[in-house]
Amino acid sequence: MIVKIPYKPRHPKVHALLESYRFITVVAHRRFGKTVLAVNHLIKGAVRCHRRAGRFGYIAPFLNQAKMIAWDYLRYYTAPIPGIKVNASELSVTLPNGSMIRIFGADNPDALRGGYFDIVVLDEVAQMKPEVWHEIIRPALADRKGSAVFIGTPKGQNIFKELFDRGLKGDDPEWTSVMYRADETGVIEERELASLKAEMSDNAFRQEFLCDFSAESDDILIPIDLVSVAVKRQYVERDIAYAPVVIGVDVARFGDDATVFFKRQGLVAFEPVVIRKLDNMAVADRLVSFIAENRPDAVFVDAGAGAGVIDRVRQLGCTVTEVAFGGRALSEKYRNRRAEMWIEMAAWLRSGGQIPDHATLKADLSAPTYLFDTSGKMVLESKEKIKERLGRSPDLADALALTFAAPVGKSDNRVERVEYNPLDMF
Repeated sequence: MIVKIPYKPRHPKVHALLESYRFITVVAHRRFGKTVLAVNHLIKGAVRCHRRAGRFGYIAPFLNQAKMIAWDYLRYYTAPIPGIKVNASELSVTLPNGSMIRIFGADNPDALRGGYFDIVVLDEVAQMKPEVWHEIIRPALADRKGSAVFIGTPKGQNIFKELFDRGLKGDDPEWTSVMYRADETGVIEERELASLKAEMSDNAFRQEFLCDFSAESDDILIPIDLVSVAVKRQYVERDIAYAPVVIGVDVARFGDDATVFFKRQGLVAFEPVVIRKLDNMAVADRLVSFIAENRPDAVFVDAGAGAGVIDRVRQLGCTVTEVAFGGRALSEKYRNRRAEMWIEMAAWLRSGGQIPDHATLKADLSAPTYLFDTSGKMVLESKEKIKERLGRSPDLADALALTFAAPVGKSDNRVERVEYNPLDMF
């Protein structure tokens, strides 16, 4: 028997992601359709469940809130299923295969204890006590290796932001994070979005519709709306043919950091190459191949952790320039070279720069804060402090910033393809 549920996914790609990762954080703007999407994800999981007594849960910060926003949806979308059993007192529906979907409120954590879940959705987890996830829900997923979806709209720096950053780190194949802004999804018509922007405060609009976790901060160097605009820009090859090709290389400092190769030509930054858990010799070999493939006019490498890579690449016949992030800036307006490069990158974005639609890159770009020291020089938040605050390092944005380390002219003598045998060096 085929049962048709009256649901047409507004965002089919989101459902594919939900089914591909065990833990996923979905940051989405208001009116995105988060609750409908979450409820139908639970229904699909329950229908497909072949285990005995499958358990699926939707959790909102408060039980009354959960009932108001999700209960009607759950009843509506499961109504066509023959033999469905509805228990209005405990806000649950039970499918013919024995799977139960139940709605909970995080304000009554005792109701969540002692059970298990195959799939659980935590809606607006930022409004829940962190122990609800860490001490109750996470253990309840252990027995059956259940999955969790965290879904909501930014509300500053809290557990939701921590979970989002964890998914962006990319070092755990079970975790991922995605973000959907109103100026990117097309869910809200442009005219209506413009009206909302005119009526709301700037911070409120950026938080609720542009998914800006730092909306309440006035010290963010690159605002998220500037990043969103940069993603949408499009150029053709002739638009950048005049410009030099520059590569920035940020070498991993610690085990969970990433090494990133970033190629930029004029106003276009290309998809980055992200490498994890390779030693310096292997990274150097990869970089030589990347240089040979792209024949850049200049290659700038972070000297802080890249000394071994720099030496090896030079041994293999490539010319690279080492850049010390903490070194002296070319202009006296900045405390160090890193602040200067980031300012140049911000100016490039404002002047028409295009970046790939890469979730981690977009988050990295809007992560650092800035201030001015007693001498009036601009100071960018250090990489170490950002990692302490976010739980990850802004490696992708730092690699792109390195492409602005110094002025580069287009040359007819680009780095030639290097043919070598690694054994020749020993």
